[in-house]
Amino acid sequence: MTKRKVGVIGATGMVGQRFLTLLSDHPYFEVTALAASANSAGKTYKEAVGSRWKLQTPMPEQFADMVVIDAADIAAMKEKCSVVFCAVNMKKEEIRALEEAYARAEIPVVSNNSAHRWTPDVPMVIPEINDAHLAVIAAQRKRLGTKRGFIAVKPNCSIQSYVPALTPLLQFEPYEVVATTYQAISGAGKTFREWPEMIDNVIPFIGGEEEKSEQEPLRVWGKVENGEIVKAKEPVITTQCIRVPVTDGHTAAVFVKFRKKPTKEQILDAWKNFSGKPQALKLPHAPAQFVTYFEEDNRPQAALDRDIYGGMGVTVGRLREDTLFDWKFVGLSHNTLRGAAGGAVLIAELLEKEGYFDEI
Repeated sequence: MTKRKVGVIGATGMVGQRFLTLLSDHPYFEVTALAASANSAGKTYKEAVGSRWKLQTPMPEQFADMVVIDAADIAAMKEKCSVVFCAVNMKKEEIRALEEAYARAEIPVVSNNSAHRWTPDVPMVIPEINDAHLAVIAAQRKRLGTKRGFIAVKPNCSIQSYVPALTPLLQFEPYEVVATTYQAISGAGKTFREWPEMIDNVIPFIGGEEEKSEQEPLRVWGKVENGEIVKAKEPVITTQCIRVPVTDGHTAAVFVKFRKKPTKEQILDAWKNFSGKPQALKLPHAPAQFVTYFEEDNRPQAALDRDIYGGMGVTVGRLREDTLFDWKFVGLSHNTLRGAAGGAVLIAELLEKEGYFDEI
């Protein structure tokens, strides 16, 4: 197949860098445009990034000499690509305006940013869970007056350590959930070199994270009604989000009450057999097993398990009955792969296969 030409907006940041490593030899997409702030525009990508390459994976050579475009120059981007991935570091209202401007210019946007997660007709997707929400794009296009352009977003990285494990259990009607997340420093776009205060330290606060962690799962589990997504009413979720001295990988300790309490065997069977559209379509970044359970008491561990299935799988362990709740378990996901750039690339793969990047 002829590869679709795509661009990355916010290419110099950590998530932008991760996009490039995932897209450097992609079977569906060819990166033909890199965009960032006006300060980086006109420089080669290598010059713009300088010493700020944050990943252990080296910078793909094919991007080093590409000239960075000003993200605000939509016309220049449109000459080079027909779809964009967005991971910019700007004020939320500025991001919202920028992404909508690209969509109105008939350039579909697949975003890592939070700006449009609660726009009623913008799908916020974990592809294995709520691919049906993509149907709302038709209403969004009608509002925007576009034939190709639209915005699709991925959820917050924190919820992907426990929502994939809870989703197969919805059949048992969970109604109360407590989740404490232990989140890696890369979730803040930083490394230990840049953030020495995190070494040998735990910070019990991440701004805005708890509201996202409590509310975004309900939108993922919601339904499309009258051209917008209406969030689910249950389960009620309360969270605490803590920053811990880990490079990558968000861990969650989860406690759940059910109206129809399942057995341990029923839970393990639900996790083992849960899959979605990405697995059915064999998308390039779809993990063969979405949720993997470890029997060992000391798993999952970030250092050992965050890279399962190229960082796109979710791992679970320590399932046991609780004295106050029905069941408790520990979940883990890679926050910059499944939780950020990888999740967005998987959305784009699904959109490509389902024909959403074609003109209607």
